Amino acid sequence: MIPVILSGGSGSRLWPLSRKLFPKQFLALTGEQTLFQQTVERLAFEGMQAPLLVCNKEHRFIVKEQLATRKLSVQGLLLEPFGRNTAPAIAMAAMKLIEEGRDELLLVLPADHVIEDQKAFQRSLALATNAAERNAMVLFGIPAVRPETGFGYIKCDLSDRKGLPEGVNKVVQFVEKPDEQRAQSFVESGDYFWNSGMFLFRASVFLDELRKHDPDIYDNCELALARSQRNGNELLIDPDSFACCPDNSIDYAVMEKTDLACVVPLSAGWNDVGSWSSIWDVHEKDENGNVIKGDVIAEDTHNSLIHGNGKLVTVLGLDNIVVVETKDAMMVAHKDKVQDVKKLVAKLDAKERSETQNHCAVYRPWGWYDSVDMGGRFQVKRICVNPGASLSLQMHHHRAEHWIVVSGTAQVTCNDKTFLLTENQSTYIPVTAIHRLANPGKIPLEIIEVQSGSYLGEDDIERLDDVYGRAPEHESEANSAR
Repeated sequence: MIPVILSGGSGSRLWPLSRKLFPKQFLALTGEQTLFQQTVERLAFEGMQAPLLVCNKEHRFIVKEQLATRKLSVQGLLLEPFGRNTAPAIAMAAMKLIEEGRDELLLVLPADHVIEDQKAFQRSLALATNAAERNAMVLFGIPAVRPETGFGYIKCDLSDRKGLPEGVNKVVQFVEKPDEQRAQSFVESGDYFWNSGMFLFRASVFLDELRKHDPDIYDNCELALARSQRNGNELLIDPDSFACCPDNSIDYAVMEKTDLACVVPLSAGWNDVGSWSSIWDVHEKDENGNVIKGDVIAEDTHNSLIHGNGKLVTVLGLDNIVVVETKDAMMVAHKDKVQDVKKLVAKLDAKERSETQNHCAVYRPWGWYDSVDMGGRFQVKRICVNPGASLSLQMHHHRAEHWIVVSGTAQVTCNDKTFLLTENQSTYIPVTAIHRLANPGKIPLEIIEVQSGSYLGEDDIERLDDVYGRAPEHESEANSAR
């Protein structure tokens, strides 16, 4: 059995903590480890191979760093140039495995869900395996215990198994996000489950059903695979072919049309952590029903989530309110309205606001940088370079840079000179100088960089050499820096 982990979402309903270039699966929202790390670790048991991961190419260095931090491994990375929903993502993974002669069971699951009861998860998986080995397409259903309007529902025929194992039932109907009255009737009937977005089926069975019910996705994915670039265990999906692929979910493309769909109940403390109310649900509350994180003072406040991220946050007289503070943004919403945070994100995107794309702290394959201050002709950044890592050899046409070492040891290349700097030492990088910053030491290198010049955009870079395989040009502005 091969887990196929889907990690392409942007998590817009968890803005401002989740951003497009650092989405919710890479955040530690429910514990010390990120949701992505928890998902990979959950699959480390006997009989399960290392996962195959499908993610956006912009996230590949975040993925590698988070895997390395926990000493985790994957058997391959499928790098999407842009999202095309779950059906094409799964199709690319299945086609790659079939091309390699591996028609195994695929456990498809998102990278950003919480499952609290590992033993219950494995019990449901064993039941699903029995059905999938009979060529069924299994969907893990969460018993609907409350009238949740933010989930899709699955209706089952609890009396008709048609050759399926005990405890596995045929799917009768899919219902997408009903209103509260209809959701309440589903809960009372006992015939409905929440759609978890987790599946188990054989690779060839899925592809046969996809070709039958959505041949456009099948044909375009087949072409994209043939034209994709391979680099070790990485597959960089061809953008031109993939752009022609319909944007569709596995539910709409296959599961709602196939006769092979069945449900295995999953009662394992599942939560899709899809909104701020979900975050409130999974955390321990104080005596007033509040979930509080950060430097927060709350008075006469009940059943609320207050998430501070640096600044002192004070709240007074709130009830069922969500307050989330980050360095560059703050969001305040009623807990009953947090499903609509994505509407705020859409408005910000329409205004081309950078706050939906990235945090002030921007992560790179070599480390990260944080914008400290900015003016008309200057910008101050705090830069951290991981041990043994280096930035690209580069040149700027419009700005000069001053570097001050705060901690660690810096190896600096500036034109034809290479030298070391230690704590409290500094250097100057003139405009158009060819330069590189590296960390030859065993501890993180931190510097303060002061940029000055007529243009300070991150796209003012001519990359001459890069150990991470990033293209020297034609990259997006957000990904071109350093």
